[in-house]
Amino acid sequence: MADVLTLDGLDDPRLGEAVGALEHDGLVMFPHLPFALEPGEEAFLSTEVFSGESKNVSYDPASGKVGGTKLEGDPLERMRAMIARYSDFAQTVLARVAPTYGPHLQLRRTSFRPGPVDTRVMSKRKDDRRLHIDAFPSNPNQGRRILRVFTNVHPTGLERVWAVGNDDFEAYAKRWVGQVTPRPGGAWREAVGLTKGRRTAYDSVMLQLHDKGKLDDAWQAGEPKSRLAFPPGATWMVYTDSVLHAALSGQHAFEQTFYLPPDAMTEPARAPVRVLERLMGQPLL
Repeated sequence: MADVLTLDGLDDPRLGEAVGALEHDGLVMFPHLPFALEPGEEAFLSTEVFSGESKNVSYDPASGKVGGTKLEGDPLERMRAMIARYSDFAQTVLARVAPTYGPHLQLRRTSFRPGPVDTRVMSKRKDDRRLHIDAFPSNPNQGRRILRVFTNVHPTGLERVWAVGNDDFEAYAKRWVGQVTPRPGGAWREAVGLTKGRRTAYDSVMLQLHDKGKLDDAWQAGEPKSRLAFPPGATWMVYTDSVLHAALSGQHAFEQTFYLPPDAMTEPARAPVRVLERLMGQPLL
């Protein structure tokens, strides 16, 4: 399985090992690095905040826009402030964990996830309880890494449980790469609003790899995997575009997404785009 580097805090003497752990398809976990809710914010730990159109509440740090919630007026503003504060928290944590990434990190959406993971009814393709790597149909990342920070804020002790696959990204890609075809989306998808940016050949391949694993029942059942439990107050981070993962259960969490250009990594050759270009013998960007 993916190695887990467990650290006692942001002053842990092993903090310098974190970037290497992340880039070698591992996870970095702080069991005792909580995000503290302010008085009154516990009221937002409820599925009643959802609009019914999304499985999460989303926040765009660039515009300040909040989506996926039915709240209005002062409750909406208080929720916006809470999620924005989490975004700042995640940025502060990552700046300590990976200071060399700092100038190159691109801040993306923040999500607030008060819904229970294990009761969602979704198609296989959208069901994140199935083992997968991340690839976003409407948000092409054009070869950039997807680095995500999570925190469990459950108020009464419920763990957030993941499964993590044994294969690293290259092993997973080798399983399916002969069955995928690079199909860049062209500018028209962006022009008509189907994607937020140009879909490259890389994005096409990653979407196909995502779907190959998600839709294969035999592979889902047979792929060796390990269980990871993140207690309330835990914060963890992982490159979700390369680590096979599934969210099995839990409720009430935050997540912050970052993009990172491969050349900003300590080991750029380990980026999925570089691995796929080598395996497929062609450029994908």
